[in-house]
Amino acid sequence: MNTEKKGKAGPREWLGLAALLLPTMLLTADLGVLWLATPYITADLNPSSAELLWITDIYGFMTSGFLVVMGTLGDRAGRRRLLLSGAAAYLLLEVAMLVSAVVASPELLIGARALLGVAGAAILPSTLSLISAMFTDPGQRTRAISLWATALALGVGLGPVFGGLMLGGLWWGWVFLMGAPIMVLVLAVGRLLLPEHRDTSAGRLDLASVVLFLLGILPVVYAVKRIAEYGWQAPAIVAGLAGLVFAYLFVRRQRRLTSPLLDLRLFTNRSFAAALAVLFVGMMALNSVEYLVPQFLQLVGGLSPLAGGLWLLPSAATFLLGSQLTPMMVRRFQPAYVIAGGTLISLIGYVVAIQATTPLAAAVAVTIIMLGIGPISVLGTDLAVNAAPPESAGSAAAAGQTAYDLGLAMGIAVTGSVAVAVYRDSMATTTPAGTPSEAAEAAHDTLGAAVAAAQDLPDSVAAQLVQAAKDAFVSGFQVAATVSAVLAVIVIAIAVTVLRYRPTTAAEAEPQLQKVTS
Repeated sequence: MNTEKKGKAGPREWLGLAALLLPTMLLTADLGVLWLATPYITADLNPSSAELLWITDIYGFMTSGFLVVMGTLGDRAGRRRLLLSGAAAYLLLEVAMLVSAVVASPELLIGARALLGVAGAAILPSTLSLISAMFTDPGQRTRAISLWATALALGVGLGPVFGGLMLGGLWWGWVFLMGAPIMVLVLAVGRLLLPEHRDTSAGRLDLASVVLFLLGILPVVYAVKRIAEYGWQAPAIVAGLAGLVFAYLFVRRQRRLTSPLLDLRLFTNRSFAAALAVLFVGMMALNSVEYLVPQFLQLVGGLSPLAGGLWLLPSAATFLLGSQLTPMMVRRFQPAYVIAGGTLISLIGYVVAIQATTPLAAAVAVTIIMLGIGPISVLGTDLAVNAAPPESAGSAAAAGQTAYDLGLAMGIAVTGSVAVAVYRDSMATTTPAGTPSEAAEAAHDTLGAAVAAAQDLPDSVAAQLVQAAKDAFVSGFQVAATVSAVLAVIVIAIAVTVLRYRPTTAAEAEPQLQKVTS
């Protein structure tokens, strides 16, 4: 049963909105909160380079993989119930991650982060659906959703900053409990401030589609990571081919279902497909560099986690500035041109990153990048929803958020793996003579491992090894920035050639889709 309040929202609804915005910001902040803890994870857990990438990005992959699933489940079981269940699971899994840090188990941490992504996927679509149910006045609903989008975007910029501030005075494992107070608050006030909301007409949840969707993504990601670590070997090739087969089976099944997990007919709309492409590629370009900058500041620049977090504050500020300027710019220019202009600013930042050899240059680069990425973050999902017919708005929103989170995760997976490959190739030829084989093997894996291994070596050899590792990391960072620059050019091309022809309202897009499906 729905318990929607009619008319203008009162204090209870606005307090409920505040309770929803906090976990919304937390969920995207958790994508980057570990970045400044990477040197400590490397030193204490001793993960391989592939395991380190999985620790960082498995959360984003699982969140994106289950967003559509949880959206359908919430429609049937109740959004508030799903939100509170997800909050409780999130809280328990944060404790599990703390335990994995204590027992120094990379495998346990990867598993806990994966399940945390599932819990996050239960929370995120519920927040937006509950906001729509609580605010029935059009003006108030627009304001509330705008605040939700701002919180979502702000979390991306603030995640590394929060992590750095916590690491300034605490053991690194405590960073896993960053969200605990927020989830406790949600559980405490959720039933009091939030209405229950469900859609009895929601389609059946097809579990086979869920499995095929994940099997189409994760093996391909595994293949990319495996290639970066070991080269073109049989396990990577088999995994990549298996992922493509499962992806084909997923698409085939969606076309045959009456109530598909993902309505593929939407992708026949050029504007919808372009909006999702802009979201996916734009977020992938961002995280390709943003993931590596905290490590650059600490391991290359020698900054403490607190100092690194403070150096990243300007990037969070410019991200918020870009997000807030976007609505004003849309009043004067087409959204496609606002996105293209913002991405052009980001491209300048990527060019600065390509040439960066100092922590200051890396920090300046990410600050410029974050200013330009705001329009994509704010407008991407909205453009996808506006390009879809009204009855498909929910599916379009879920697809947009999936593209957003999947792009962030793929940015780490793909270019993170590229950076690892460049680092390893460089270390294979620059490791100084006289380095013990065990230390050389450790240094060949990650920069953090190289710094740790150098502590047990004679000063002269240690200095040469650390410098070689730093130079190799900088080379990998610059190549990753080059990939991001290419991705930014692709975003600009899509925006100015396809997205600018988008219908301005969902009603205008409906006849186009009806022609395709009739």
